[in-house]
This record gives sequence, C-alpha cells and structure tokens, in this order.
Amino acid sequence: MWAASCLASCCAACACDACRTVVSGISRRSARIAYCGLFALSLIVSWILREVAAPLMEKLPWINHFHKTPDREWFETDAVLRVSLGNFIFFTVLSVMMVGVKNQKDPRDGIHHGGWMMKVICWCILVIFMFFLPNEIISFYESISKFGAGLFLLVQVVLLLDFVHGWNDTWVGYDEQFWYVALLVVSLVCYLATFVFSGLLFHWFTPSGHDCGLNTFFIVMTLIFVFVFAVVVLHPTVGGSILPASVISMYCMYLCYSGLASEPRDYECNGLHKHAKAVSTGTMTIGLLTTVLSVVYSAVRAGSSTTLLSPPSSPRAGSEKPLLPLDGKAEEKEDKEKSKPVTYSYAFFHIIFSLASMYSAMLLTGWSTSVGESGRLVDVGWPSVWVRIVTGWATAALYIWSLVAPILFPDREF
Repeated sequence: MWAASCLASCCAACACDACRTVVSGISRRSARIAYCGLFALSLIVSWILREVAAPLMEKLPWINHFHKTPDREWFETDAVLRVSLGNFIFFTVLSVMMVGVKNQKDPRDGIHHGGWMMKVICWCILVIFMFFLPNEIISFYESISKFGAGLFLLVQVVLLLDFVHGWNDTWVGYDEQFWYVALLVVSLVCYLATFVFSGLLFHWFTPSGHDCGLNTFFIVMTLIFVFVFAVVVLHPTVGGSILPASVISMYCMYLCYSGLASEPRDYECNGLHKHAKAVSTGTMTIGLLTTVLSVVYSAVRAGSSTTLLSPPSSPRAGSEKPLLPLDGKAEEKEDKEKSKPVTYSYAFFHIIFSLASMYSAMLLTGWSTSVGESGRLVDVGWPSVWVRIVTGWATAALYIWSLVAPILFPDREF
C-alpha cells in the first residue's frame, strides 16, 4: 500500500511537471496564441454555464434574493456576465501590469510570456469568485459592458483601416502591371459584392406591404457612404486608391446587414423572422466563432502593426534580421549584451481582450435586453441593431477622415 501510494505520488508529480513543461514551451513560442486559446476557453465556459447553471444559481441566496424568482433567462444572462467579468478583470490586471514595458529585459516581459500554470489557476479563481459577488456589481458591469463592446468594435475598425491601407501600399510598392491589374480586379469584385448585397438587403428587410422606412434609411445611408468614398478617393486633390474604398464599402454593407439581421424576430420588416427557430443554434455557433476570429485577428494585428499599436522603439515587421541565425552562440551573446525592444504593446494587447470580454458577453446575452424576447437566439435586439449601424457610420467617418486629414493638416504626420 505504501509503495503504491509513493508510485501514485511520483506519477502525479511527473504528470504536473510534464504539463508545466509543455505549457511553458508553447508560451515561449507564441504567447499570443496561448492568450487567444484562454479567451476561447472563456467563451466555451460562458456558453456551457448559460445552458446548465440556471438551476444551481436559483438556489444561491445571495443571487436569488428576490421575492419572486426571475425567469430562467435572467439566470442564464447573469451566469454569462459573471464569467465575462472574471475574464475582464484578469486581462485588465495584466494590461495595467504591462504598462511601460519597452524591452525584453524588463521582468514583466517574463510575466507576459510565462507562468502559464499560475495564470490559468488565477483565471479559474477569478471566474469562480465572480459567482459570490452581489447582483448590484454584476448589474453595473452589464451597463458598462455595452460601451466596452462598442469600443471593441471601433478598435476593429481602426485595425481594418490600418490593414487595407497597408495592403494597398504593398501592392502599389511592387510597381508592376500585374499588381495594378490585381488591385483593379479586387476592387471591382468588392464593389460588385457590395451592390449585390445591397439588393439582397432591400429584398430581405423591406418587404412589400409593410412600412419599413427605418430599414430603407439604413440601407440608403450605407449606399450614400459607398458613393462618397468613391468620389473622395477619385478627387485629384486626394489622389487615393480605389482598393481601400471598395473594401471599406463592402465592410460597411456587411455591418448594415449585421444590424438589420439583429432586429427582433417578431419585427415585421425582418425577413429572417420566418427562420428564427431554424437558425437559433446556427446563429449562436456562428456568433461565437466570429467573436473568436475577431479577437484573434485583433490580437495578431495588435502584435504586428507598427503604425498604430506598437511602441515607437519596436522593430518594424519584416526586418532584415534572419529568423534562424547561423551563429547561435554569437547571437545569444549579442542578445545578452544588448537590450532588445518589445515588438508590440503588451498593455494594448491585453486591453483588446478586456474589451472583447465585454463584447462576447453582449453577444451571448443579446446585449442583455432581448433574452426574454428572442429565447435562445444570440445577438438579437434593438440595442444590437443600433450598435452595428452606428459602428458602420463610425467606420465611414474614420475612413473619410483618413483621406482628408493629410490635406487639411499637411504639417502633421498621419
């Protein structure tokens, strides 16, 4: 018995050491992927608790202290918000800790890239602790999450603008006829998709026999933005490229569709209401997948952008330094003698995940207002509609500003 106990203890210790070695090895190679994986785990936990935690939460006196027990949907929303709050606090604390990290000799660089066993344990403790907080704190977090989620969408807009301008500059920089033709073809495809999409929106969301003036206004406004983009870009004073304009036009039309599709299913002008039950599970799956992909994209862009998000001292992406130096010992010695700057802002990187935690909570709860109206449908309700529509308008305003700002303020660098 004693020998078996010792053997079991040794096996457990070896297993823990093996897990710790694997986790630390992965984190050294790509901490960003590991953080994205942790965020994806938080979404999975939120989804599971949304489905199964309500009966247990109804029995907790510090949560269910009402004279009349709320509907099941209230507890589902509360569970999602509590997991989101734990996730938000975790990444916000990391962001505050990473403020001012400029080189890899900073001890906090090791905290950012390592210590994953402790990070996962802290994350679990935070999430569990959130279920012991009073409802008033969760209600306050729900209120500020709406603003944080909108800010996350605006951050994505800035990253998209940075991406399309960089894409255009890269292809133009080749200065070859093939790439100019490629620019033209991609632009035409994007514009064709934009106008075809707008026709489908008129067909789906402005059915005959109903007064759908609001939906018509949303679609027409988006088309006006598309026209303004083309006019401003082709103006001789601006001298812009048609590729960014076409991509932003298509994205604005997508945001318009996303907003209209989020209208309540019982709204007579929502052409998707007939398929509400059919798309319920699919909407949830697509919504979660889109959120994960959006956060991964934002995190990667935060780690690679050298114009907006990285500290001034960071080396530019694609430098001439080889990825695998021939003289490993000499390179290692040089790294020890010279402090290497960080390649992206760690603080901003974690802020993206903090805002994404709020956004995912709003996505899973229908912006905390439509759960009772729409059952288990995700991202449905008028708050979601207006957030998407206003985000599209903000995208248009930021893009136009990026075109005219260098002309209005020629002495400033944009």
